[in-house]
This record gives sequence, structure tokens and C-alpha cells, in this order.
Amino acid sequence: MSEQKKDYTEAELAEMSREEKVRLGLALDDVELVEYRDNWPVKGTRAERRAERAVAAWFTVAGLSALAFIAVFIFWPWEYQDPSDGRGHFLYSLYNPLIGFFLGLSILSVGIGVVLYQKKFIPHEVAIQQRHDGHGSSEVDKQTTAALLADAGERSGIARRSLIKRTAGFGVGAFGLGAGVYALGGLVRNPWAEEGADSLEHTLWLSPNGEKTYLRRDTGDPHEVSLVRPEDIDAGGFETVFPFRESMRNNEEELVRSLRSGDSPVMLIRLRPGSKPIKRKGQEDFNYGDYYAYSKICTHLGCPTSLFEQQTGRLLCPCHQSQFDVVNTYAKPVFGPATRALPQLPITVDEDGYFVAKGDFIEPVGPAYWERDS
Repeated sequence: MSEQKKDYTEAELAEMSREEKVRLGLALDDVELVEYRDNWPVKGTRAERRAERAVAAWFTVAGLSALAFIAVFIFWPWEYQDPSDGRGHFLYSLYNPLIGFFLGLSILSVGIGVVLYQKKFIPHEVAIQQRHDGHGSSEVDKQTTAALLADAGERSGIARRSLIKRTAGFGVGAFGLGAGVYALGGLVRNPWAEEGADSLEHTLWLSPNGEKTYLRRDTGDPHEVSLVRPEDIDAGGFETVFPFRESMRNNEEELVRSLRSGDSPVMLIRLRPGSKPIKRKGQEDFNYGDYYAYSKICTHLGCPTSLFEQQTGRLLCPCHQSQFDVVNTYAKPVFGPATRALPQLPITVDEDGYFVAKGDFIEPVGPAYWERDS
């Protein structure tokens, strides 16, 4: 009976050496090994050691780059700095380039190290195998396959290359740690641990100390504060507005943050005379006459609902074509993937004739990642 057809007992398999199992596995799989060339037939040569050091160097660079990325991500000044603060603004401006550079260098170095190891140390193999119908693996198949894998590892020399193993572990491990820090770093902060506008539960429209919050335009210059009056908007028109408080006027960071915060943009819309939109229960007094203010952040995936059709009274999200009806309903979605209405901001006009917010949104802005109790 040929090796291909013979059934081997576990005792017979246990008596076989790894080399015998390798030959048996090749025969059982109808594999003809045309070429199997060891890159280093003479072990311990200077050329082999140089190749090993080159691979180890790339893994070391990967590890050091990943650690540098973690250090920059955690400790480098990342909060906005006024351009007038020369050194502070310079360090702040380097934050994103540095984390991108070090993370990219770590990824690149791991890839180069793996490719270089394959080219320098994995034996060159040319094999021809006949195609077989799929079937369950027998005990012979399992043990011969394990022997083939062990033999490949032995021939690659990885078991005796402690320098490469240590540096590869360092490089890949540090890179994995860096990737974990990058993925989870923004989630470490407890969004409910703080009170006021800095909490994830609220937006910048909430005044932390009862200070008046105005509706302002973005003129392109954060220092230029342009407040909005009712007469500034024609019937059927709209403005994109942002929160402003007098305490922000001389605070560069707050002025910029009010315009750049992801949940701040609001669409202030003046409906045409005669429009009678259905108001949402509990929000009947959120509008000021024909003026309605809705979050500009789509409740589907957070894109800006930046298009308003005067004729139909619909706000459009250009990303996935969700449409929100602000004339006939309270900005409920009537088309597209969005399923929640746009949150409405309660507004009024103060004694000086400027639009002000009467409070914060009472529901989550954008995709509803959390729910409120009130």
C-alpha cells in the first residue's frame, strides 16, 4: 500500500520524526517540491548577521516611533494657542503633523521589517500541487501539516534569531499600543464628569453662569463679532449662526471654539408669511415668530444640513440626501436615511433687538449616541 493510501495509527505517527512527517505530508498532498533553497546554507556568516541587524533595526525604529507617537499624543500641547503666543502657537501647530509622522513611520517600519525578513530569511520555495476535492482533515493530515509549518519556521531561522524576535516584539507591540491609544484616547474622558458647556451632555449654547448667549455669524474672522437681528433675514431666508457671550470677546480660544465646535452650528430660518408648521410637543415656544433655529448637524451621520429650499421648506443634507421638513413639521425627516428630527434651539430677541438663545437643546445633537433625562 502506498504512503498516499495507507492509514497511519497515532502510535506510528508518534514514532515519526518531523522530517519524515514533512515528506509524508508532501506525498499525501501530491506536492512536488521543485526547489527549496535556504538563503543561508552556511550559518553565522557576516552577511547573515548584517541582514539580521538590518531587520532588527527596522523593528526598533517601529517601536521607538510608536512610543514617540504615544508621548506626543498624550503630552504634547494640543489645545489651541493664540498666534500672538509665538512659542505656544508653534508647538500647538506641530501636534497633528507629529502624531501623523510618528504613527506613519511606525507602520512603515513594521512593514519594511516584515518584508525584509521575508526576502532575507524565508527559504525560496517552488512547489507544484495537484488539485483535490475538499474534505475533512484526517489525523495524518493534521500532524503532517503541523510538521510542515514547524519545518518552515525552523528553516526560516526565526527560532534562533533572538535579536529579531526581541525587536519585532518591541516594534509590533509598541505599534499595537500606539494604535490602542489612538483609538481609545478620545474616549478616556468621562463626558458626564463635568458640569456646564464642557460636558458632552450639553453644547456651547448652554450658558454656564446664566450669561446671555447671542446668535453670531461667522465672517471668517473669529475676532469680528457680528450679531443677528430679525430684520437681517428676508422671508424665506436663513443664516448659519453660532453661540457668543460677552465673556468670549477677549478670549481667543473661546472665540475660535464657538465657531469650530462640532455641535455649535445652527440654521436660523425665517419662514414665509402664512406658514404654519406643526410644533413639537414641549417646544411650542422655541421659535420667535416666523424665526426657527435648528441644529445644522444631520441626525444620520453628522454631516452639515447646509441647503435650504425656500419653495418646499426643506433642509437638505448633501452627504446622504436626508431631507427635513421645517414648514409643515418640526424638521422631521421626510426622505433619506435620517430617522430623527433636527433638534430645535429655543430663541428669542433681547431688549436690544438681537437674537439670543433661551437655553440649550433639550435632545442630543447629531447622531443620538446618548440620551438625556430631561
